[in-house]
Amino acid sequence: MSDGLIFRDLKGVPELKACEALQTAVWGEDDPVDNSDLMLAVQHEGGLVGGAFRSGHLLGFVFGFPSATPGVQHSHRLAVHPDARGLKLGARLKWFQRDWCLQRNITRVRWTYDPLRAINAGLNIGHLGATASHYHPDYYGQMEGINAGLPSDRLVADWQLDTPGVVARAAGDAAPAEGAPRLTVPIPADLDHLFAIDREAALAARMTVRRALTQAFAEGLRITGFDARTPAYLLT
Repeated sequence: MSDGLIFRDLKGVPELKACEALQTAVWGEDDPVDNSDLMLAVQHEGGLVGGAFRSGHLLGFVFGFPSATPGVQHSHRLAVHPDARGLKLGARLKWFQRDWCLQRNITRVRWTYDPLRAINAGLNIGHLGATASHYHPDYYGQMEGINAGLPSDRLVADWQLDTPGVVARAAGDAAPAEGAPRLTVPIPADLDHLFAIDREAALAARMTVRRALTQAFAEGLRITGFDARTPAYLLT
């Protein structure tokens, strides 16, 4: 590629050790990493440990493993080194993951993410075309590093790799239009900034979005879009 990036499986313990260092650079010293032994074993048992490399240096990685449901992969981690921001590596690693999975007859990928992080929602829902209809309050309990200080609520992103919308996005085409949303749920534009200046407001946002989405999911709605301008989830 013209930008010199190569996307491929990680090979051997040295590259997996580099992946440990990358996790620390992204999530901080206090956040436990997925260690090289674990990733090596998962890789040997059919999981994905893939990376983005330039000149032999690991700039980002994605880690997924088989789930209890045939044809479904759980995507556990994705990280991009702070020095590699602006290369759209998050999205490119997910498209690499899609190709990797489809080559192995895996047609669905699931992962969790913080519903208040607008950048992640824009990538997962808006760009990739994942949907969501499951909400886990305080999923991990108290966390450390960049995730410390708020309940660790998580949405489950459900990425069906062969839907018309995802196929169109993968080809760089416009996705088919969704129906008019029945509900919109706003979220903070920048959770980290809000938390830094007003922790009570950040906690209130967490509880407001938790109530709105759990009620909507109970009523049969699901997230099918994301308006990055507001920003807000769109539910149908």
